[in-house]
Amino acid sequence: MFFGIMTMIILYLILKYVLEWIKYFNSLDPRLGQSTWRWSYDYPVIGERDISDLDDRDFVRLRRKRNKIITFMYSIVLIMFIASMSLLSEILIFFLQ
Repeated sequence: MFFGIMTMIILYLILKYVLEWIKYFNSLDPRLGQSTWRWSYDYPVIGERDISDLDDRDFVRLRRKRNKIITFMYSIVLIMFIASMSLLSEILIFFLQ
């Protein structure tokens, strides 16, 4: 149970660090928006003109970096969910014995 709690604390600190990186990337260009949980699209959407790498190289590369960080954030959230289920089962086993 101790290792489960330590794992959750470490994952929480990593998640806070990644969220600060997302806020940092959002502040670099106003076109990215202020959303923390949403990817920016890299593909053509009907009715929206996507910016290719040739149109605005710096913005597209910034957007792709931000999307990678958001993907990393989602993977941390998934790992935290699995770890929390493991920790919950350990707590239930401890109290129900």
